[in-house]
Amino acid sequence: MTLRFLILEGNTRDTREAYRQALGATPAESYGRLMASLAGGAQFDILHAADADGALPKGSRFSDYDAAILTGSALHLWQREPEALRQIEAAREIFRTGIPFFGSCWGLQVAAAAAGGDVHRNPRGREFGIARRIMPTTAGAAHPLLEGRGCVFDAPCTHLDEVARLPSDSTLLASNAVSQVQAAEIRYEGGTFWGVQYHPEFSFSTLAYLIERRTANLIEEGFLANEAQATAMAADLRHLDKEPTSRQIAWRHGLERDVTVMTERVTELRNFLDARVKPHAIARAA
Repeated sequence: MTLRFLILEGNTRDTREAYRQALGATPAESYGRLMASLAGGAQFDILHAADADGALPKGSRFSDYDAAILTGSALHLWQREPEALRQIEAAREIFRTGIPFFGSCWGLQVAAAAAGGDVHRNPRGREFGIARRIMPTTAGAAHPLLEGRGCVFDAPCTHLDEVARLPSDSTLLASNAVSQVQAAEIRYEGGTFWGVQYHPEFSFSTLAYLIERRTANLIEEGFLANEAQATAMAADLRHLDKEPTSRQIAWRHGLERDVTVMTERVTELRNFLDARVKPHAIARAA
């Protein structure tokens, strides 16, 4: 059985092409390749959900897929841009199909808005690089999305916005000091979404690219002292992609196994596959 994923690209054309130039792939392409690898081989299609002309492959429907995944994005829902509103409508359609639905960061925010929740600019400011001390709620500790996570864990992240209010039919699964909604299950019109505010799909090279792209903002907001510090940190992160067991770099940046070891970093994605996608695919094939 070969799984078939739909990856919804959350970024506009300019942003995703900047990713391609820097990293060799758009966020949706990277996400699809990672999910295919975790599944032991899978097919995936990409929907450019921000684009006015974005469309599924000819003859395809949302219900044809074993799962849908919504990537992160540089957009902001509170700006009410057409590129964002299109994604809310796409999310509603996916909810209605009932297929397994997952999202990281922007994906969680879009799903929450689609189901009646609110998203705003985080009054505590940006969370960047590593989301620290994420703690499952009582419900989260027993939820299959967070199976294998400890009582406190860290994860790659970058976000300026957050879910301010979950929809009424939702379960809060994890929080930290920066954002109350770090993980959640959202139920809406027959569908169920699992999502996280952090980015279990990120490589260290992706984080390095984002540091370089946002250096001026990070200096202004006090994350970094100067451009030299940004350059050094980006170099460290790229080195970790090549040598994830580098003890010196991990110690320098306070990184534990839940971040440096890929099999632990992608815990939520593996759990989504095992608990939702594979059972759904088996039931469809029966």
